[in-house]
Amino acid sequence: MIQVASYCRVSTDKEDQANSFESQQRYFKEYIEKNPDWELYEIYADEGISGTNTRKRIQFNRMIQDAHQGKFQLILTKEVSRFSRNIVDTLSYTRELKRIGVAVEFLTDHINTMDGDGELRLSIMATLAQDESRKTSNRVVWGQTRQMEKGVVFGRSMLGYEVNGGKLTVEPHGAEIVRLIFQKYAVEQVSTSEIARFLTREGFRTYLGSSKWKPSAVIKILKNEKYVGDLVQKKTYTPDYLTHEKRTNKGQVPFICLKDHHEPIITREIWNLAQARMQKNNKHGIKDDGRSNRYVFSGKIKCAQCGASFVSRMKTLKGGTKVRRWSCRTAVSEGRAACSIGKLIRDDDAMHMLKIAMQSLSLDTHEIIHNVTTLSLDAIREGEGTANTPERLQFKLEQLQKKKENVMDSYFSGDISKEDMLAMKKRYEIQSDVLQNRLAQATERKRRDDEIQQMRDAIQSQVAALLRFDTESEVLCKTVLDHLTVFPDRHIELCLNCLPQVFRFTG
Repeated sequence: MIQVASYCRVSTDKEDQANSFESQQRYFKEYIEKNPDWELYEIYADEGISGTNTRKRIQFNRMIQDAHQGKFQLILTKEVSRFSRNIVDTLSYTRELKRIGVAVEFLTDHINTMDGDGELRLSIMATLAQDESRKTSNRVVWGQTRQMEKGVVFGRSMLGYEVNGGKLTVEPHGAEIVRLIFQKYAVEQVSTSEIARFLTREGFRTYLGSSKWKPSAVIKILKNEKYVGDLVQKKTYTPDYLTHEKRTNKGQVPFICLKDHHEPIITREIWNLAQARMQKNNKHGIKDDGRSNRYVFSGKIKCAQCGASFVSRMKTLKGGTKVRRWSCRTAVSEGRAACSIGKLIRDDDAMHMLKIAMQSLSLDTHEIIHNVTTLSLDAIREGEGTANTPERLQFKLEQLQKKKENVMDSYFSGDISKEDMLAMKKRYEIQSDVLQNRLAQATERKRRDDEIQQMRDAIQSQVAALLRFDTESEVLCKTVLDHLTVFPDRHIELCLNCLPQVFRFTG
């Protein structure tokens, strides 16, 4: 009695009954039962796996292993394209099986690998199967490209956006995290590692649900153009339809770029600020992993002798107090011979210099306090949404209710089908739920207007303290400070952003 196995690669399309596993299973059982010398050993089937390579075809590889163990002597498969669409795989596996005495019979193609001309005919059919895969791959790529040009999104959901039916829709909770990241990086000049630590400390979760944030995840968000409403597709491409391996597109195929494609989460001004900061860091050879801006003076104290930045080291004093000190990177890494400046600056001394420089400026403090307070209150209101008043939202709800009633009238009068009626009714109900939520928020926002006004005094007090430098703020220090330069004669020059004045200190 000859032990016979069969192999089929089935479609995931449940409507494809001709190639379904159940259909092929019945076919092979009936076919084997007609031959009294055959006995079915097992039917191996891979579902929804490409036939152009065997790497992910678990059942196929298990069948080959079983063949080597002598569990059967014949493999039946419907046609060459079911066995493999790769001519190299087809010939190598059938030769390997033939060498151990296992024949492969392709029923539809009437080929048996043990026949004298079996390999010749198999080569021809395998070549045709592989070429059909190439044509199919080209058709798929062409079709996807045309869809991308029309604005259809190919990809998965992400933090702040959900992808449904090829469209991007804003997910409010994630969108707030994205806005926070861009605000801290682009406006407050916070490093990516500091942002990651802040998000982790405050309990914000990544899109995958992790509570641990990494600087690389923050950078990935900052570089994603989707958050400003643009869409760039074909960032990866598949150079070989046989391996299906994706590679990063570095200009090998044209990108598909659509500006203002969908609702943005951040403004273009914030986006441009973030990209400009990343470009500036890259231009200076700084890897934007957060180390370049970890402390107030990171990368901002320069050596006048060799041009290198100062690096920080912690020093423990006799009383146990720890202080941060800054010294030339070249002198630290290569020794005094490379740079003899040897100047050490304590962190608190550098902060004192910055405080003196700030306090010496002639500022219109009343105007600054007024402007900052106004902008802060506007930002609070904008963050809570001010698109519609409660009265306007109530009017929209009433209009929507009339539309729902008109749909029902059209259905009962026979103007539209039941399917159209249900679809339109469902759409209006979704819109109604959204408006109801907005109405509740608008009502709450109106109540909070009084509370927001009460914040004015607190904001004004905080801004005034910052301008007097009575309280330290890392964000303010990083924003106003451009750099300090340390000279061999022990004097230090301090420059503030956007000001021509140079402040000179002797040590």
